[in-house]
Amino acid sequence: MAQLLEMRNITKKFGDVVALNNISINLEAGEILSLCGENGSGKSTLMKVLCGIYPYGDYSGEIYFAGEQLQSKNIKETEEKGISIIHQELTLVKNMTVLENMFLGNEITQGGVTDDNQMYLRCKTILQQVQLDIDPNTKVGELGLGQQQLVEIAKALNKQVRLLILDEPTASLTEKETAILLNLVKDLREHNISCIYISHKLNEVKEISDKICVIRDGEHIGTQAAQGMTEDDIITMMVGREITSLYPHEEHHIGEEILRVENLTAYHPINTHIKRVDNASFRLHQGEILGVAGLVGSGRTEMAQCLFGSYQGKYQGDIFIHNQAVKIKNCTQAIAHNLVMVPEDRKKHGIVPIMGVGKNITLSALKQFCFGKTVINEALEETVIEQSIKKLTVKTSSPELAIGRLSGGNQQKAILAKCLLLKPKILILDEPTRGIDVGAKYEIYKLINQLAKEGMAIIVISSELPEVLGISDRVLVMHQGKIKADLINQGLTQEKVMEAALKE
Repeated sequence: MAQLLEMRNITKKFGDVVALNNISINLEAGEILSLCGENGSGKSTLMKVLCGIYPYGDYSGEIYFAGEQLQSKNIKETEEKGISIIHQELTLVKNMTVLENMFLGNEITQGGVTDDNQMYLRCKTILQQVQLDIDPNTKVGELGLGQQQLVEIAKALNKQVRLLILDEPTASLTEKETAILLNLVKDLREHNISCIYISHKLNEVKEISDKICVIRDGEHIGTQAAQGMTEDDIITMMVGREITSLYPHEEHHIGEEILRVENLTAYHPINTHIKRVDNASFRLHQGEILGVAGLVGSGRTEMAQCLFGSYQGKYQGDIFIHNQAVKIKNCTQAIAHNLVMVPEDRKKHGIVPIMGVGKNITLSALKQFCFGKTVINEALEETVIEQSIKKLTVKTSSPELAIGRLSGGNQQKAILAKCLLLKPKILILDEPTRGIDVGAKYEIYKLINQLAKEGMAIIVISSELPEVLGISDRVLVMHQGKIKADLINQGLTQEKVMEAALKE
């Protein structure tokens, strides 16, 4: 195979902060290179250098692509060379059609007039290539996330891509959608298209990679053939230390019942004849970690939202806290009953992106810092912010830094800090480690265990079965809105959980 890409001694600084320090990587045509590292390690910065988002002259070092030196001033120039990047946050225009998105700024014309027929036929052909059986005139907003991801890849193929960069492409996809995407990447390799694959999901990295490159704190730790590496090897390189077990389970005393839910039923917000949660009943005890497993659409999140008073549709059932019947119709009432929830979509429901890290942490607990009703004791607030940042090891250059600029793991730790200021007795965590690197996951698992040890009752909802089995004392299995099983986590396997979910 011929060498396609070589990045030599790339160094990138932001002021006095060195984001990339003398990094060199290379890639051959038709090769898949996975780029691994904790959030904030420099992976995305390196790819922005490659794609021209950080233009030539804004960094030191040299880039060669297809035998020529690359000195791009913007992303359009790199796209013309055949380099395309698909970010975790998709860039499609939702109210335009698939065809319009695919040819946006790249229209086929005849005599200065767009050739609609030729564009339609080409769009249809490329959609078939990515195994997407949809009409090119379908609005992108009508598609699921997995289909939108494939449209982004189709858009790149339409630009005659030679190097495709995928940044956390499966973070929000189902298992079926993930399998389709991974097979597509393998197929692109057969057509001599190279790929740089960025992911925290090490099973995917192992499955599709020819080589694995690890970056830590802006330094190139090493690049090795994927075939000779285990997931533990990758983790050790990423975090700089060996993690013998990703799930640091500690013994904690399970006490008396704190929460009881009886006959909880939630209806679809629009189609009220559909039940998103169907007659669910369960118990939760002090010091217990209760995992909730199930396929996407099983009703896990909706059940949690009902408990926290944030579900948008109608719901009914009985909730008891310390054997006392309670009514929870909104988040304020839930917090008053010492029940707090970390939402699934942290960017949409968990943070105010443009607000500082510190202000995000204290936002829900401002009453604790007030003189009377309106005057905030800023000195006390600043002290608590510093303590929270230190306790949860939130990596930020300043409490005033906009939280949207932090890595996913540090955003999540800041959200947890915000929740803990409310002193909950019941904590619901919905997908607590989605899109988070291995090191941050380990820290969050340790925190969950410590909170349980201190007597907090915790519900963990996760799409990742190894995570549910790794940290839970007991597992609820949901399918189509029903609780199909309540299992003690002793000798429990993924196969047993899936069998419980799917049995009639």
